[in-house]
Amino acid sequence: MATGTGIRTTSRLAAPSGEDRLLDWLRRRSPAAATDLLGDDAALLAEDLAVTVDHQIEGVHFARGLDPAWVGSRLLAVSLSDLAAVGALPRYAFLALASPPEADRRRLFDGLLRACRRYGVALAGGDLATSTTLHLSLTLVGSRPPRARWLRRDRARPGDRLWVGGDLGGSAAGQLLLATGGTVAHRRFRLPPGWRAAKEVNTAARLAMRRHLSPQPQLELGQWLGRRRRAAALDISDGLALDLARLCRASGVGAVLRPATIPHSPGLAALSCRLERSIDDLVLHGGEDYVLLFTLPPRLRPPSQFDCQVIGEIQAGRTLLREDGGRLSPLLVRGWDHLRGGGRRTPNPTGDQG
Repeated sequence: MATGTGIRTTSRLAAPSGEDRLLDWLRRRSPAAATDLLGDDAALLAEDLAVTVDHQIEGVHFARGLDPAWVGSRLLAVSLSDLAAVGALPRYAFLALASPPEADRRRLFDGLLRACRRYGVALAGGDLATSTTLHLSLTLVGSRPPRARWLRRDRARPGDRLWVGGDLGGSAAGQLLLATGGTVAHRRFRLPPGWRAAKEVNTAARLAMRRHLSPQPQLELGQWLGRRRRAAALDISDGLALDLARLCRASGVGAVLRPATIPHSPGLAALSCRLERSIDDLVLHGGEDYVLLFTLPPRLRPPSQFDCQVIGEIQAGRTLLREDGGRLSPLLVRGWDHLRGGGRRTPNPTGDQG
């Protein structure tokens, strides 16, 4: 995720670029049996298993000097979000860890194992190596719940409502704060040096940093969706606008998004002013929210316990629009693409943070 940067396209579902283009190329080159496995949040295997792989690189995905316990717990959370997006029950984890000799590997495993116990995941194996940079690759295996279907991106149909599983924008704001010197030590969040703001903005800033460092995978919501007759879903990692474009492209549909209905993280409006970023920049294009974006037929709605919100609807055609005050305009499709722009912007060393 990079706030305020990334790819730009028109509101039509134009030809993909960067990582989406590479995935399309891989599908064409892969055997027929493998083409349906590439590109979604997890590979859905015939044995009723879902498998996903994610990696985190120091200086790319997280700041140098990060408390290893935060690195381990966050890695599991963002990987579990991929399983949530297909409706899976998490089962097993395999970690490939390459780290400098001075790295505190035990503290990293402490953070990872605490998170594994919380979500019922067994660390079942992996590999260890020495490297000049901390680099982790986590493979997760999940199973399909009884009497459930796998969630996919290609099940949206015209007339469906577009839903989001939680508030957006806070993680992008938190990443900006960490990139400019915000830190956390012993779970106490400290604002960047020289930061001056009202008390309520400071509270929102600390919540935003926590939101970025401690995402909450929506596993139960994903499993509920998997028990519906039809739903399309993915998790928002690269920005709402870009991930919506991916869902629509997979389903061959368009959408109307209503930004005024999108739930914001607490205090985000005031915090965005202090950060000199627009709400659109953080909410629509920021990314790393790790909440589910999904569609349901118009008569269905999730239970209130999930606190979901309708933010638009699916329509025929291939156009993405936004509605503001009853007026329609093209939706700017912008977000983070790992293969364009050289990777995620991250801070220089900022001390003990997670």
